[in-house]
Amino acid sequence: MKKLEGKTAMITGGARGIGLGCATELAAEGANIILVDRPGSEELAAGADTVRALGVDCLAVEANTFSREGCEEAFSAGMERFGSIDILVNVPAYNRRESFLNYKADDFEGILNSALLGAFHISQLVARQLVEQKKPGKIIFISSVLARIPNARCVAYSAAKAGLNSMMQTMAVELFEHHINVNVIEPGWIDTPGERQHYNDETMAAEGKKLPWGRMGLPEDIGKAATYLASDDADYVTGTILPVDGGYRLKHCRDIPEETA
Repeated sequence: MKKLEGKTAMITGGARGIGLGCATELAAEGANIILVDRPGSEELAAGADTVRALGVDCLAVEANTFSREGCEEAFSAGMERFGSIDILVNVPAYNRRESFLNYKADDFEGILNSALLGAFHISQLVARQLVEQKKPGKIIFISSVLARIPNARCVAYSAAKAGLNSMMQTMAVELFEHHINVNVIEPGWIDTPGERQHYNDETMAAEGKKLPWGRMGLPEDIGKAATYLASDDADYVTGTILPVDGGYRLKHCRDIPEETA
């Protein structure tokens, strides 16, 4: 018996990178998948095929989950197909890297919509359904170590992810009585298509060697953590921020060997 057999999981931002890594790991443990990505996504169909190849049912949904309307569309499509959503993994976010003094107000607002407000909308819909159906469930948000580590040129992203961490803990407290686990995963530096828009192969390989684990994180590293939090193994885990970063947040704490003559 696989750990998630008979469960249905919705993955928003699921067509590539961390989202697809989460979808495939959950599917490997038997969960049927509602794979959601932006309208016009070029990767969604291929991502859904990858999930189906693991022997589970997969519904591909195009929806703008940065908005309430888009979240309602995705939720309704998933409920029509499966009748219940047991697990939510909320991934979508994007970053615009620019100095604080030059940051555009529209970009700041857009990042808040993607990483924070959209997370509120979709999780509220799923939580209400779980409460109405009197079912336990799992809500998992993908945050970032940058929620707690100041990083230049990431003012909006860091603010949104810090807000996400705080929102998660408040949600967890309010959902105790309904036995709905709410947690956050904080990825470190993960090798995703989004990162490769900023760095070439040589830079990614070189920077990975500098990290405590000697490599960049992979989407499946985050997917395995999400699978744990989505399973009964994590029944006693809620309101928790789980870094999955290969030691990224502690990289400057290492002892520096003294130079020898």
